[in-house]
Amino acid sequence: MTACLELVGLGKRMHHRPFEMSGGEQQRVAIAKAIAHRPSLLLADEPTAELDSQMAAQVMAVFREIVRTENVTICMTTHDTTIMEVADHVYEMVDGVFVAG
Repeated sequence: MTACLELVGLGKRMHHRPFEMSGGEQQRVAIAKAIAHRPSLLLADEPTAELDSQMAAQVMAVFREIVRTENVTICMTTHDTTIMEVADHVYEMVDGVFVAG
């Protein structure tokens, strides 16, 4: 788990309690927990919603590194168009229906 926390930039906060962390830090802990067991598929619902743009970029860099080195597929939902720019594939949904992306 230490390596996962370091991967999301929280290695130094390992011994902090949740109430001592910001919403963004708690979001990154959730990501670290999700990758700790080295899944082949990671489902991420708005993983950067609570993060500022710089931290969101860092998390996306972590995701790209995980995809590259760990052979993990990440399926993510987001409303953030800047995040969608780094995706390998984008599917858009409007009113519950997939449209050409």
